[in-house]
Amino acid sequence: MAQKVQGTEDLYGGYMRAWQYMQAVAHELFDTYGFDMIETPALEQVDTFVHGIGESTDVVRKEMFRVISGALFEKLLGDGSEKSLKPRQRLAMRPEGTAGVVRAVVENNLVPQGSSPAKLWYAESMFRGERPQKGRLRQFHQVGLEWLGAPDPAADAECIIILMEFYHRLGFDMSKLRLYINSMGDSHCRPAYREKVKQFIYDHKDEMCADCLERAELNPLRSFDCKNERCHEVMKSAPLISDNLCEDCAEHYAQVKAYLDAAGISYVEDPTLVRGLDYYTRTVFEVEVVNVDDVGAIGGGGRYDGLVELEGGKPTPGIGFAVGFERIALALAAQGVDLAGDEPTCVYVACAAPEQRSAVFDATLTLRDAGLRVEADYQGRSLKSQFKQADKLHALVCVVIGADEVTNNTYTLRDMNTHEQISVAKDNLVDEVIKLMYGAEFIDI
Repeated sequence: MAQKVQGTEDLYGGYMRAWQYMQAVAHELFDTYGFDMIETPALEQVDTFVHGIGESTDVVRKEMFRVISGALFEKLLGDGSEKSLKPRQRLAMRPEGTAGVVRAVVENNLVPQGSSPAKLWYAESMFRGERPQKGRLRQFHQVGLEWLGAPDPAADAECIIILMEFYHRLGFDMSKLRLYINSMGDSHCRPAYREKVKQFIYDHKDEMCADCLERAELNPLRSFDCKNERCHEVMKSAPLISDNLCEDCAEHYAQVKAYLDAAGISYVEDPTLVRGLDYYTRTVFEVEVVNVDDVGAIGGGGRYDGLVELEGGKPTPGIGFAVGFERIALALAAQGVDLAGDEPTCVYVACAAPEQRSAVFDATLTLRDAGLRVEADYQGRSLKSQFKQADKLHALVCVVIGADEVTNNTYTLRDMNTHEQISVAKDNLVDEVIKLMYGAEFIDI
């Protein structure tokens, strides 16, 4: 029997409704801030991600799925290396959203010189070859937004405010969320800071794991994220970026905090917060759920002022964030919140005998034209079985059509909660069904 790939899930029923609800909340909120939706290809050239995420990151080195056609696969079997492939032949499944959006902005010239910023949001599947575990899948889903062309620290603050409001609208107990912020500096002050951290790691090389010693050469700041407990303890004594910011970065960070304070946003400054991708500069932020095991961070982001240049565009500042659907669903479930909501209700049109089948068909079309969710029997069930099916489908009203109804141009409406029945004229079907479902005060559906 065919089976889904390990680390993937089928989205259907309540789980799909939860994903759709999360997108609907995002659409309503992000629209008020002027963000338009974008969808980028799930397939991109490998270089799109290498440029921004960084060749030294675990995402690129270990987790990114490479994709090749059958013909190219046979070619690689021959020479044993992908070096013979052209850049456009070296493809990868999207491991995160920002790099692809920035590529789209550059390629489609969405931020021409002197124009307004590009404000975009997405809701897409991402793919990473991680070890599957609770809240961490190989195909997962993210909602994110990207703001290209806005260097003002107010943009940083607004992104964080949007993120926290998003959590609020999803139903989180905000007292159980913790927002961490930091500044990672920029191209003027970070190189010298990286050298200090690199030297610190070498000074403690006997206490550091092999991965951190490798990171010392490639990206020493990522050692702050090491999961090795001993490394984590050692890095607590490492030089902090907050003590090494240049004047411009320090001022930018101070203004971001001032805006957050003015908006009443609570935060914790964490000078070791570096995020996992190389493209971040200056402001970075992350949100965790307090006292919920096996969930970890449920979202975060930051500024990436050099990424557009890395993707071949002109210098353009950028900032954004992404949140993971699966982790948010787990965290909300721990707080007793179900994103899926109630099962959808419907109207069921029951057929008393095969001779009335065309009348049932007409009634379903009429009700659907009015915007109602309608179900009917398509398997020749008995009337008793149709009532049982209507219950399973959470029908509020059952429209019963038999020989008498067809003769008299009427319908029998059955309230599925009380089992009371009334007869209504054929021309009044929609109005009477709506009254029965939603009450006399119902105006629009």
